[in-house]
Amino acid sequence: MTEEKVNINNKENKSWEEALENESWVAPLIDIYETSEEYNLIANLPGVEKNGLKIKLEDGHLIIMGRIDYTDAMNKKYILKEIETGNYYRRFKIADAVDESKIDASFQNGQLTLSLPKHERLKPKNIEIK
Repeated sequence: MTEEKVNINNKENKSWEEALENESWVAPLIDIYETSEEYNLIANLPGVEKNGLKIKLEDGHLIIMGRIDYTDAMNKKYILKEIETGNYYRRFKIADAVDESKIDASFQNGQLTLSLPKHERLKPKNIEIK
């Protein structure tokens, strides 16, 4: 995981793709675990609101982007500021094992949870003995 400096002074209204090319992004901390039924991804995106979060599937990749609205933070006069935040970006190659039509996402208190169900053909099956 690579951390980069974040440019918070960019006030231009750019598309996600343009911003990705011209701004610095931070890789959010992510946990991924597997069950027999699915893959689960938990991403910490402090400071991101639901409307600043974008999740997309493109060319076999799962892309997570989170933008922070710095207008409020820039107007505050901090006495102490230790929590580092930035605009977030992570990209994962997802295997053909994932049933893309059944991916489920929830977002609460800066934590994104994704459930990536496995295709039925890849789930373990018990074979009945006759």
